[in-house]
Amino acid sequence: MAGAAGLLARSLAAAAGRTLPVLAGISLLVFLIVHAIPGDPAVIAAGLEAGPETVERIRRDLGLDRPLPVQFASFVTRALQGDLGISIRTGLPVAQEIADRLPFTLLLAAAGAVVATVTGLSAGLLAAVFRNRWVDHLVMSLTLVAVSTPSYWLALMLMLTFSLQLGLLPSIGIGTPAHFILPIATLGLQSAGLVGRMTRATLLDVLKEDYVRTARANGVPAARVLWRHALPNALVPITAVIGLRFGGLLAGTVLVESVFAIPGVGRMMVDAVLARDFPMVQGGVLVVASLYVVVNAVTDAMAGVLDPRVRA
Repeated sequence: MAGAAGLLARSLAAAAGRTLPVLAGISLLVFLIVHAIPGDPAVIAAGLEAGPETVERIRRDLGLDRPLPVQFASFVTRALQGDLGISIRTGLPVAQEIADRLPFTLLLAAAGAVVATVTGLSAGLLAAVFRNRWVDHLVMSLTLVAVSTPSYWLALMLMLTFSLQLGLLPSIGIGTPAHFILPIATLGLQSAGLVGRMTRATLLDVLKEDYVRTARANGVPAARVLWRHALPNALVPITAVIGLRFGGLLAGTVLVESVFAIPGVGRMMVDAVLARDFPMVQGGVLVVASLYVVVNAVTDAMAGVLDPRVRA
């Protein structure tokens, strides 16, 4: 146990070293993209009827009159201290706004990842066990449909079916736990298709290995071969896919939160883009992108623990 913990710690340290340059690049990219958005935030903050003096004063207050390199240096310095600026639209600290909304986004992404993992693993196992039979063809067809379906379309179809036609679940808002069922299902079912296809392909490759054939020849029950020998050795690529999908789910909440009116970070960023709220967009994108990178780093570290061949 202690050896595994030490190995995980070393893997995490190595992953952190690779992550820092990526985060620096993300910070620069986010800053440049946000400042390329058309529109003057000072004019939007002042109002259409404000005079040039008012607009210029707001521009100075926001630091928009300074050169871009100076603005970027100030942005990075403040971000390292936990200060992401003040929202132009609400007048509140961006870090506070994100802290209030991030739990909803993390809940959707984490629950969606659980649904994707359980559903995808079950589907992949079922397809691998019944390879080339009608069960396999049916499961693979369903996973292909899931992978190919846009999240916003799936969200609208689930809302239409279970909220408007059947009246079983609420469609928008966050009033009760039932309000989160459809958003979580939207995120989880789409990702389950990719997890299922990866599980089937990986398991079929592992089941062809010599040690699996030897175990079968020695009379080991098929269920034990699957659960004790094949599945553990297939977990490395499956874990990588699940980790990547969790990061993708964080980004995917932008559309889902907008459709289901959930006040998460994704919906906040959509509103901020429409309002040309530069600090809010910068802070939101930076936080989500950083979480994505961190999740991938943790996934790489776990892969190094599960399989020594992929260690750095």
